[in-house]
Amino acid sequence: MHTVGVLFALGALVSWGVGDFLIQKSARKFGDTIALFYITAFGAIILLPFIWSQLAVVFSDMRSLSILLITSIVILFAALFDFEALRIGKISVVEPIYAFEVLITTLLASIIIREEPSMLQFILIAGLLIGIFLVSTKSFHHIKSLHLEKGVPQAILATAGMGFVNFLFGVSARETNPIMINWFVNIFIVIVMLGYILFRSRWGEMIRDFKRNKELIISVSFFDNLAWVFYAYGTIYIPIAITTSISEGYIAFAAALGLVFNKEKLRPHQFFGMVLAIVSVLILSAVTGK
Repeated sequence: MHTVGVLFALGALVSWGVGDFLIQKSARKFGDTIALFYITAFGAIILLPFIWSQLAVVFSDMRSLSILLITSIVILFAALFDFEALRIGKISVVEPIYAFEVLITTLLASIIIREEPSMLQFILIAGLLIGIFLVSTKSFHHIKSLHLEKGVPQAILATAGMGFVNFLFGVSARETNPIMINWFVNIFIVIVMLGYILFRSRWGEMIRDFKRNKELIISVSFFDNLAWVFYAYGTIYIPIAITTSISEGYIAFAAALGLVFNKEKLRPHQFFGMVLAIVSVLILSAVTGK
């Protein structure tokens, strides 16, 4: 069963790598709220048939409903900061900061539900964290003045929020099921975003954007939702901290996509970080899959 969990985590890695790259393009083209609306509306519609028969049970269980609501509220704010950071910031500056959500999720899982990685797993997680940081950092001159870079404050807030979200998502997936938590979060955010869009009289703008950019909207919506479904299923089979660590390899993947498509060359420390991150993910996956 551990092997299944590892495969889901690796699926989340690939899906998030593509998804983050497309999120940046979407947020810059449509703005944070509209991009978030497209993604969550897609997920709410596609996933509804899979959980329709379970809605009555979940909405009558206050414990499950409370966990779903808390997770939805936290991820809403974290996602808005995430989208804003990617919209206004450089992906090679923002992504290294996101690496540290692994530490937050691991700490929460260890303290609250006593899921502690083994010493070997901890070393591999540390190697992955260092590798992700190196490969997604084009140069170190901006590290001393991160506060001057656009998107950094938003990225820090998004990192704190997403570290908490990863943990809550895993708990919610176990308390209900992986599809339910994804659908509930999507429908919650759709309602909030729709209210905001109508309040700002942007409905017509949103329809025009959809007609002109259907391929981008469908692509980013598909990959981002797929990543969260893979992640939620991964937490069912393996510890939340390990699922998060493996799937967080997407940061290196997303940063590499940004560098490649921006015609930038990888520097020596980035090649080293890429190798370190890949090796750490592979060994961590192999060790966990046993």
